[in-house]
Amino acid sequence: MQLSIIMLTWNSEQYIDACLQSIIDSIHLEQSEYEIFVVDNGSSDQTRAHIETYQRRYGDLIKSILLDSNTGTTYPRNLALKAARGEFIAVMDSDMETNPDTFSVLITTMLENKKAGLVAPKLIYGSGSLQKSTDQFPTLMHKAYRYFFLKQIESREDEASKHLSTTDVDYAISAFWLFRRELLSRIGYLDEKFFYAPEDVDFCLRVWKGGQKVLFVPESQAIHYAQELSRGLVFNKAFAEHLRGMLYFFRKHRYWLKKPVFSF
Repeated sequence: MQLSIIMLTWNSEQYIDACLQSIIDSIHLEQSEYEIFVVDNGSSDQTRAHIETYQRRYGDLIKSILLDSNTGTTYPRNLALKAARGEFIAVMDSDMETNPDTFSVLITTMLENKKAGLVAPKLIYGSGSLQKSTDQFPTLMHKAYRYFFLKQIESREDEASKHLSTTDVDYAISAFWLFRRELLSRIGYLDEKFFYAPEDVDFCLRVWKGGQKVLFVPESQAIHYAQELSRGLVFNKAFAEHLRGMLYFFRKHRYWLKKPVFSF
């Protein structure tokens, strides 16, 4: 099997149909062998009814893992990662719509770059503007700046991104990743000590520590109707979990002020 797609849902009834259909339409065009895991994090809306509709329509193509409560992002994704059979694995949010060539461009990039450990597409909002989905490894000062000025950063980088080709980045957010399944044997699964974030930064840092690169591939694009629960200074549970996760991240990787740098 060529590709396993892992999608995490939680009260996603507004987005899941468009997400699943865009995936199925694009993969059918390529006539690839693939499977889609939908891991539901205890949704209380009609998300599961939508999943069941797609299972009736597409049979074993759609594989569901249904959890009783919201268990965060790492544990539920790991359940699907351990069951995935594809040579390549795509990890996606459910509020995403892919283009017809989103997956094929990413897979081609992986095949053409021997040092590529993980690749990520350019993400845009429903409005068509850039979502800042890649960044440098965080430091305390950089993280604070990003919290306060994310919109300004996105606006500044939007025009620049139109002229970029595939390039190395420190990390890409886990809204959309693609990597070879063998990567998990090299660096391990998502760290379940992170409930919500920054599990993506940790995973990408481990890719770099494992001797491979994280690549941003702007030729591959997807729409992300982002619902960032911890964005800005909204003191809710998601923000608290993100803060707790950041403190664990800095302790784990033993830096606070000077980010890691890799050259190979």
